[in-house]
Order: sequence, then structure tokens, then C-alpha cells
Amino acid sequence: MDQIKIGKFIAECRKQQNLTQAQLAERRNLTDRAVSKWECGRSIPDSALMLPLCEILGITVNELLSGEKLNMEVNEYNQQVEQNLIALAKQKEEADKRLLNVEIVLGVLAGVTLAVLLLVGILLPMDTWLRVVLIVGGFVLFLVAMFVCLGIEQKAGYYECPHCHEKYVPTFGQALWSPHMARTKYMRCPHCGQKGWNKKVLK
Repeated sequence: MDQIKIGKFIAECRKQQNLTQAQLAERRNLTDRAVSKWECGRSIPDSALMLPLCEILGITVNELLSGEKLNMEVNEYNQQVEQNLIALAKQKEEADKRLLNVEIVLGVLAGVTLAVLLLVGILLPMDTWLRVVLIVGGFVLFLVAMFVCLGIEQKAGYYECPHCHEKYVPTFGQALWSPHMARTKYMRCPHCGQKGWNKKVLK
């Protein structure tokens, strides 16, 4: 998927509708900086924004993702749709991989920070109030980081049921309270209703 081509196409369609970046952004409750990022090819619109954006620009989602107006036979059009869907799926997979790497880095940093603050608070001579602030502060930072990591793990990718092999995104509560081993969680599948060890998958 060519983000530069898509960006130029968005700019061209916006101008055809006699809209400025600010006016287009205002219609979708966005900042004009977001529209500018699309048109410069630094990002593409989120999936939730694509359909309303296309309605404003007078194009289809398939044309948006192709970065051009499409005049094709049905078979060719369907092939283009499939290619765009595959490209979107790959883009999400890469984004999820990056998020899960961020989760690892954040978890390690949180653990190291907690260990350092505990060691400093316990071993070095200081006032009692400062010792308490360091230790409590370390635990608070660690807990906040763990909740952020859990949110990342819940949303990035999917969990696959070992029974029916359906893939789904659990609720935050499920992710929080489920027993787990690394990135495998013991949860009830929302599709078949059976409990089992659900593995994290990206595809």
C-alpha cells in the first residue's frame, strides 16, 4: 500500500470538493495536522474514519486505499479490493508487532525502575519520609506501567481458541483476571463458550 500515493489522492479529492485541510478536519472533529499527515504520506486514516471520509470526498474506500479512481470490470475491481484488504491486514500485523515490542521494553524499564528505587530506598541513609516516597513511588510507577502493558497486550493481535480456533479480542477484564503463561491466557471463548489456554496470534 503506497501511503504517498494515497496522500496525494486525498489532497486531490479534497481540492475537488473545494475544501481546505482545516475544513475537512473540522467535519470529522480532527485537527488539520492529522489531514496534513495523511496528505504527506506519513499515515493513512484509521479504519473508523475511512467510510465517512470517503463520503465527504466522493470516493469509495477501495479507491482511497488504491490511491486513484477505479474504472474496472467487476473481476478486476474485486481483485483490487482483495489486494487492499491484504495490505491493510499486513499493516495491522506490523503495527501489532511494534506494539508488543513496546510492551516488552516498557515492562523491562518498569521492573528495572522499581528495583533501583527499592534498592536506593532500602540501602541508602535518608529521612524516613523520603524512603517511603521512593518505595511507594516505585510501586505506583510499576503498577501503572503494568496496566499500560496489559492494555497493549489485550488490543494488539488476537487470541485463538484451542477448541474452535476462532480468533477474538478479549475484554480488558478478561485479560486482567485470566491466569496466563507468557502470552497464553486461560479464558472462555466468546464463540464456542469453552474455556482453554488461548494463544496470542497476530494474523
